[in-house]
Order: sequence, then C-alpha cells, then structure tokens
Amino acid sequence: MPIDFNDTEIAFKGKSSFQLQKAYWLFKIVSSKTMVTIGSAVTKTALTLRLPINYPIKKTIFQQFCGGEYIDECDATIKELSAFNIGTILDYSVEGKESNDDLDATTNEIIKTIEKAKDNEGIPFAVFKPTGVSKFSLLEKANPGIEQLSKEDREEYEKVIVRIDKICKKAFELKVPVFIDAEDSWIQDAIDRIVDEMMQRYNQEEVYIYNTIQMYRWDRLDFLKLSHAKAKENGYKLGVKLVRGAYMEKERARALEKGYKSPIQENKEASDKDYDLALAYCVENLEDIALCGGTHNEKSSLHLADLIEKNGIAKNDKRIYFAQLLGMSDHISYNLANAGYNVAKYVPYGPIREVLPYLIRRAEENTSVSGQTGRELSLIIKERNRRKRK
Repeated sequence: MPIDFNDTEIAFKGKSSFQLQKAYWLFKIVSSKTMVTIGSAVTKTALTLRLPINYPIKKTIFQQFCGGEYIDECDATIKELSAFNIGTILDYSVEGKESNDDLDATTNEIIKTIEKAKDNEGIPFAVFKPTGVSKFSLLEKANPGIEQLSKEDREEYEKVIVRIDKICKKAFELKVPVFIDAEDSWIQDAIDRIVDEMMQRYNQEEVYIYNTIQMYRWDRLDFLKLSHAKAKENGYKLGVKLVRGAYMEKERARALEKGYKSPIQENKEASDKDYDLALAYCVENLEDIALCGGTHNEKSSLHLADLIEKNGIAKNDKRIYFAQLLGMSDHISYNLANAGYNVAKYVPYGPIREVLPYLIRRAEENTSVSGQTGRELSLIIKERNRRKRK
C-alpha cells in the first residue's frame, strides 16, 4: 500500500484538537517574515536585558519544538512518540559556550543522553554538535590542518578530541549510535577529520558513529564516495546522516564577502538531485554504510522508501532510518512509521534561555524554506476540518 503524506488522520494522531489549534497559530505567525524578524529582535533584546520571557516562550514555540528544559522532562515526549513507533533523538541544544568548564558540562550532558538511550528502546540514537564541545574559533583555526596551531591552541584542540572520544567511546560501550552534526563549511573539514578518526576507532564491526553530510553543498556527493572508499580501505563501516543543510544564506554571504566560490549548490534542483543520488548510493552500498535520511522533503522521503522496496530491504532494517525535527513534518514521520519504516524525531532540550538561539533559527528557517510553513498550515487546516465533520 503506497504511503500517503496527505493522510492527516495518521499525521496528527498524536495531537489533541487543542494542540492542533496551538500549532496552527504558531505556524501562522512563523509564516510571516515580518513577524519572525520582529519577534527575533524583541527576543534577543529581552535576553540582553534579562527580562522575564521564559513563560511565554515555554508555552508557545518551545513547547512546539522542544521536549523540555531538562532531560527527564523529555520523558512525556519520548512516551508519546513511542506510542506511534517513532523514536526520539535527544538533542541537548545548548551552543556557543567558550569556557572549558561549560564545554565539559555539555560533554557530560551528551553522555547522559547516551546512558538514557541504553535503558530506553524509544531512543535509537544520540546526537551532538561539535561546537557544543569546542570553541568555534578553535575549529576554524584547525580547519586547514592542525599543524599550524600554536602550542596553546594545540593543547585546547587535544581537549576537544578527548571530549569527543569520551562521547564516542561511551556510545560504543553502550551500543547506542551517535550522530555528529555538520556545521559551517569553514569548520567542517576539521570536524570531518575528527569524525573519520572516531569511525575508524569504533565502527570496526557495527556503525556507532555517524558523520552528517549537507547535500546543499556541491562537493558533498563526491565527499560521500571518498568517505566510503576511505572506510573500505581502512576496514571500518561508514555511518551517514544525509541532510540538505541549514546555513545556506550565511554560507553565500561569507563566500561573497571573502571572495571565494560559494560551497552552496547553484539552485534547489541541484541540491535535490544530489540528495537523492546520495540516498541511492548509500542504499546500494548498505553492506558498508548505515544511513539516516534526515529530511522534511516529501519526494526524497518517498524516494528512500522506494529504494528500500526495490532493493528488497526490510522496512525495519536498522541500517536505514528516516528522521525529522520535533514539531515539524508530522505528516512524513507518522505516515512512514505507520507504514512500518524506522523513524525518529530530533527532540531538542535545554534551559529556555540557552536554547533560544536554536528556536530563533527554527523560526527563521521555516520562514525562508519555500513552501514549508504553507504546507504545515494546509495540513493542519485539513485535519481540523476533518475532525469537525466527524
């Protein structure tokens, strides 16, 4: 039976009519670029002035896109998603820290998510951002290679490697796969080298470490193939999470400012083409690759489901997962899970003030991604009307 992403009854099974109404008004606001711009500016000002904004934020955008302020507050979300055969990926979304104490604290919190996953079948993966455990500026300095780092920077870099290895080792010991997120292109080479090192160390028999590849970059399809060749040559398995990417406007602006060729694809069609080619490449090489298709794109989701069927792969084969963000694209997540595929939702959490940069980025992305908010709204309206007719 073909998957129908227009089936709103399945898509919003997990939402009450009240929750559906709240989601409607939130996406209505997010659909306005003016409202998002004003809201972001006001929120940033309130943060600077330390105004009491936690309550209104928690009851609106935080509730839509986050699981809670603390790890145990996410239990209700984990349980709700599990009821519909959707896994949870706990994402401690605190970023931009600079002190070693803060970076160590984030490392320890990420390890808590791995330990929680070990005891909960509803949590198939852990995840972290490299800039959660390292200064951005250090990764930028290390991007061309660590050889030119000063003695002081080299010592800081070694601390970063220790933090990341601590996370990856725990993931390996507890058999909980971990995604390492992709970031800006001018620090990504440094990240890729570190992830390669971790994969070679811990992916000898099974995939526990995943690199994230942003397919809105024109060089990433070749990078995927080179990564696969390197893994085969060095005797380890490749973990790949494929996404389109989240930093397009910033990447293009920086390339223009610095006078180098933009790493971003010429147009959306090129990104879509490379994304789907990358999916096919991973599925065709499933002996060596474990894949997570992280996408809110309906065509790519259907394409991956079609590849699974055409290649005679079981829908619940643990080497292939679909993933979306909490609060978005439920029509994809719930319908795929209902059809028997492996699906997980990213569930960000953390203190409200610390997670606000993530939430502002979510709002801005929803506004800038063509058709995303309109699609969410149309499906919510369709489901509201269906319930009224019952």
